[in-house]
Amino acid sequence: MPARADDAAARPDADAARRVALALPGAFEKLAWGLPTFRVEGGKIFASLDDSDTVLGVKCPQEERAELIAAEPAKFFLREGHDDNYPWLRVRLAALDDEDELAAILADSWRQAAPKRLLAEHPDIGVR
Repeated sequence: MPARADDAAARPDADAARRVALALPGAFEKLAWGLPTFRVEGGKIFASLDDSDTVLGVKCPQEERAELIAAEPAKFFLREGHDDNYPWLRVRLAALDDEDELAAILADSWRQAAPKRLLAEHPDIGVR
């Protein structure tokens, strides 16, 4: 099916990423390295925007990254030399289907950083 002219307008951007991230329980924004990071109670980072506001970094188990990148290389990637040894994955915001996909990715990342108390209080967030 050909892309519609309004498809690009429906794709999430940095403002959507910020809004969705900050709507998660216990989430707050803090600048680090000159970039916006999104953290959960206790200060663990679960997402960050790059300096172009077009890429979102999220937590992702290292054993899952290769499969995600292989399945959708236009959407997911690693920043070579930086993400190699960390459970982190980069997401091109413009490649996401919609805000629902963004919300699912951020919720999954949030689950990996959230303290046990928040996970117990919000058991359905980020569960597929």
